[in-house]
Amino acid sequence: MFGYLQIQKSELLVREYEAYKSVYCGLCRQLGRDYSFLTRLSLSYDCTFYAMLLLSIGRACTGFKNGRCVCNPLKKCSFAQSRDDSYSKTAAFSVISVYYKLLDDIKDSGFFKKAAVVLIKPFFLHWRKKAAGLYPEIDALAQKMMEKQGAAENSPSCGIDEAAHPTAEMLGNTLALEAKNETESRVYYEFGYNIGRWIYLIDAADDLEKDKKSGNFNPFAKAEFETDAIKASLSQSLARAYDAFALMDIIDFKGIFDNMLLYGLPSVQNKVFEKIGGNNE
Repeated sequence: MFGYLQIQKSELLVREYEAYKSVYCGLCRQLGRDYSFLTRLSLSYDCTFYAMLLLSIGRACTGFKNGRCVCNPLKKCSFAQSRDDSYSKTAAFSVISVYYKLLDDIKDSGFFKKAAVVLIKPFFLHWRKKAAGLYPEIDALAQKMMEKQGAAENSPSCGIDEAAHPTAEMLGNTLALEAKNETESRVYYEFGYNIGRWIYLIDAADDLEKDKKSGNFNPFAKAEFETDAIKASLSQSLARAYDAFALMDIIDFKGIFDNMLLYGLPSVQNKVFEKIGGNNE
């Protein structure tokens, strides 16, 4: 994942921020337990969002426990507790996502970055195999996404929707796995699909200038895509994601999700457009 699903700290209540950090720290600890202390380096805001969503959907958070930071024993922190496999599933999702991201980096990166990725790939291959053994359906969706992404990007007629669809579909189907009935499945898929679409497109917008120089695929690199059109497409995904979120039975951490969807993600979007010279009005 890419780290774009961020909170707007200034708009959060203190207790909400502490709860968010507790989920982040809980996931960090789980990554080390299930795989390796090195996988903690792959911890992202996006996977924290996923962990928090799983905890909310299953009403699985049983409280918070104080302890010591697993990376810095001198530092005190709080850990959100879970009665189900929300953390384990998210840790697996994180490892699987990083592995397939490494494959993409090998294809698109320059010599030095590619060499570094090749060195760490065997470790993540091992961890990915373990994660896939625990949650084969998640790995299957990620693998299918990579295949479709490659086909889309190699198509001469690939546009915004075609390029974003594999990532969006993967996240939509991943969240739909948590549904208890057909109605929930459709709502979860819609939410995940639009969050996934937004992640793919905001990453493409963020990398636009770099990709133009390197010649790597970018759906926005065509001359006809102006800044306003890119921004409108991203904002549409955020709006549709929030419409779906409003239909979800979310109680735990709801204030944090509202903060992210209404303030955090739009703030990230604005920062990206500041970088590429967009208008934030």
